[in-house]
Amino acid sequence: MSENSLFLRQVQLKLDDALSHLFEAQVLPEAFGHSAQLFDAMHYSLTNGGKRLRAALFVAAFEAVSSTQFPDQLMMVAMAIEALHAYSLVHDDLPAMDDDDLRRGKATCHIAYDEATAILVGDALQTLAFELIAETETLTDTQRLQMIRTLAKASGAQGMVLGQALDLYAEQKSLTLDQLSTIHRLKTGALIRASVQLGAIAANATTKQLKALEDYAEHLGLAFQIQDDILDVEGDTDTLGKPQGADQALNKSTYPELLGLNEAKQKARDTAQLAKAALQPLPEKSTLAALVNFAVKRTF
Repeated sequence: MSENSLFLRQVQLKLDDALSHLFEAQVLPEAFGHSAQLFDAMHYSLTNGGKRLRAALFVAAFEAVSSTQFPDQLMMVAMAIEALHAYSLVHDDLPAMDDDDLRRGKATCHIAYDEATAILVGDALQTLAFELIAETETLTDTQRLQMIRTLAKASGAQGMVLGQALDLYAEQKSLTLDQLSTIHRLKTGALIRASVQLGAIAANATTKQLKALEDYAEHLGLAFQIQDDILDVEGDTDTLGKPQGADQALNKSTYPELLGLNEAKQKARDTAQLAKAALQPLPEKSTLAALVNFAVKRTF
């Protein structure tokens, strides 16, 4: 097993264990017979697999600048990041958005349950993210406030929500490379940047270290999305866990469409190298560099 695969697997196992305990601790209201459905659907959407790359980036960023081992108590923040990511996917899959039936090889939330439940699940997962950070006792009040502010900006109208809106508006339209890059920097890149920023905050990174991590995340987010566009052309539905060719079906501008497939692959490699180069000021960079390799070589 490669270094990046082993690290991702370790984060996945810790995160799954923490999520299991989180849902076991939920006290379900008894006023209505179907009250458990919301929690079932939240659990379904948050634990149905996935790369857990954002949680891994949070852990790796912490370890890149901290002289201490990553404390298990900070898995609360990793769960918060993944809860916010899951919320964005649940809403992204809705009929009013991308109208997808398949996510990670399983029925999307609105198919497995219903559309109203999926909307509420997204709402609940979004607010859960901030609740988890607020309740992370190992953080100082200043760290909690910084994390909440960072995550809010990344997920709201300055980040993912704006990116999703621009992505919807761009359907059936031809975009320039700059316009496409802007959409991906917001829709995909914002939470990737926030993940490493939260790791830096937790580890009390210096200004120089934080800048290095932000530059790294900026390039990584773009490389990750370019590879996503490539897989939409070259991948298959069974491996991807979602419909292959979905972007083409919606007539979305992509890097392979604008650059050609070979040029898109080269741009992904070049952007990955920029991400690795940004890590130079950090005392420990091997895991973050390995995650770059995963982002551009993955098949799902």
